[in-house]
Amino acid sequence: QIAKAVDAYGPLDGKTIELIKIGLSVGAGRESATRSHVRRALQNGATEQEIEQAILLSYNTCGWPRMVAAWTWARQQIERGQ
Repeated sequence: QIAKAVDAYGPLDGKTIELIKIGLSVGAGRESATRSHVRRALQNGATEQEIEQAILLSYNTCGWPRMVAAWTWARQQIERGQ
């Protein structure tokens, strides 16, 4: 219930919230959370390109290995959704 309240608190729409949560999940190195937020981002209207950019933005902060791992997880989720 807390997560739903936080999501509803401000002006961000569902797609933007999920793109931010993708970035947070990548930064934390959480595979299952990254996969979940990729699915939710797609459900909220995010495009593949928007999801990929959210992940690519992690490169400078999180490093190449973590970014590539997250990109792989996201691609798997995107391909399952098609």
